[in-house]
Amino acid sequence: MQAARPPRGTHHDRILTGLRDRITSGEWQPGFQLPFETQLAESHGVSRMTMNKVLAQLTREGFLVRRKKLGTFVARPMAQAAVMEITDIEAEVAALGLDWRFDLLERSLRLPLPEEALSARIEAPGGKILALRGVHHAGGLPFCHEARIINPEAAPAALDADFRQTAPGAWLLREVPWSSAEHRIRAVPAAPQVARDLGLASGAACLEVTRRTEIAGQWVTLVTQTYPGDRHQLVAQFGPRDAAG
Repeated sequence: MQAARPPRGTHHDRILTGLRDRITSGEWQPGFQLPFETQLAESHGVSRMTMNKVLAQLTREGFLVRRKKLGTFVARPMAQAAVMEITDIEAEVAALGLDWRFDLLERSLRLPLPEEALSARIEAPGGKILALRGVHHAGGLPFCHEARIINPEAAPAALDADFRQTAPGAWLLREVPWSSAEHRIRAVPAAPQVARDLGLASGAACLEVTRRTEIAGQWVTLVTQTYPGDRHQLVAQFGPRDAAG
């Protein structure tokens, strides 16, 4: 009988995958402090140099932050190509000095629509998704229309969450880790349903932000947030190194 072969891959690769999985699975939450490098090396049976290379790579990938004299911490998640941060709309409204309110208008567990499956890149759209529709208010006025779908396989607790008390975006930021995100930003005319929910004339100019997040290759949520065009602007900060030429 032929002896079993040891698993392929170097110690570096196996440790790298193991630590990355602990972060993306949510076992190690943002802000979690890792054991010291020497302790990690000893517990994994490798040299400190090997462990240093693993931690350095995870830092380059954006999973870790290493702070001199303090240690190594799990980083706050960042989008792969950050056009803007993933923000909590309640905090965004509070920053304007206004009172915030979220009205949940529709909630259903259903099959994804073809356009949703395409945008969320759902490979086998046979399972049901959690669909939510609501409006964020600022100072008593409609501030942002939100249409969102959530993958129950990636976020099973969402099925029992009370989104009348906590807005879906804030709940997801707090409860569900994500490893990558992407934004699409467009100027659009308000669709009839969106116009009614926002108290606008049909076809009024709006700013639409569509965002998809995933964790370890599995989609978590797809959300389209639509703002009245005369009440919102996007601001980006960047330095000379970001400019071309």
